[in-house]
Amino acid sequence: MAEEQPDTDFLPVPEGFEKLDRGGPYFGALGPVYERKINEREAVFGLHIRSGHLNGNGIAHGGMLATLADSFLGIAILRAHPDKRTATVSLTTDFMEAAHPGDWVEARVEIHRSGGRLTFAACYLQVGERRILRANGVFAMSPKA
Repeated sequence: MAEEQPDTDFLPVPEGFEKLDRGGPYFGALGPVYERKINEREAVFGLHIRSGHLNGNGIAHGGMLATLADSFLGIAILRAHPDKRTATVSLTTDFMEAAHPGDWVEARVEIHRSGGRLTFAACYLQVGERRILRANGVFAMSPKA
């Protein structure tokens, strides 16, 4: 008998989070995604794990979590450097624990170093105090056209 999944369409969003309006159909397919702004350039991102995010084992698909980390890294870097464009050069991920249907996943980004051409940053995905993924990325920086 299949385990019943929570109805994630109606799960409450934690206080202080607002829907993140971000362009592109690929990113939009992950949502709804939310953010709680810390300041003009920093935010905590979040979303509920939904049935469409699951792998065959009934937990969040690793590729979906890596996509979240890559996306949130890019958003944070663009906010820190609004005059630049970015492209992912390298992304490494360490999966530490699973995320389950209905879990509220939050992402925090740390920008470690930005030079003229490259930015190095890390993203951590958490469910409550439980860290589920660590991603390290290198991003190429170029002027906006």
